[in-house]
Amino acid sequence: MNDTPSASPAPQAAPGRWRRFACMMYEAILLFGVVFVADYLFDTLTQSRHALMLRHERQAWLFCVIGLYFVLCWRLGGQTLPMKTWHIRLTDASGGRPPLWKAVLRYILAWPFTLTGLGFVWTFFDRDRQFPHDRLLGTRLISTR
Repeated sequence: MNDTPSASPAPQAAPGRWRRFACMMYEAILLFGVVFVADYLFDTLTQSRHALMLRHERQAWLFCVIGLYFVLCWRLGGQTLPMKTWHIRLTDASGGRPPLWKAVLRYILAWPFTLTGLGFVWTFFDRDRQFPHDRLLGTRLISTR
């Protein structure tokens, strides 16, 4: 019987910044289709005649639909289609799938950091090259290569 404590697995490397950026660009192209279908559904159900009708409700609807897309992908497999393509996975601190509340909070916190560009700049100063919302929640992006 071996009495030596088992070592915890070494953390996997974070994906490079250019890979993350390419993944975000691919994600934006894919989200165009998600938003198009969701907006069409919204217009059909509300009988909206133009984009300014029910503007705030439309924005809330799209925010929720995009959030549902991300949260479902992160919870089911830890990856969206662009993340699979670029070999990036979202994990919690133990290497498993993040719990639902962390996935939802990550989506909400990602908005201000992504829209301002602060999240990308933060990776230059973070010791593990993680985004600030990942650092706050204890999640991490890892390379699956």
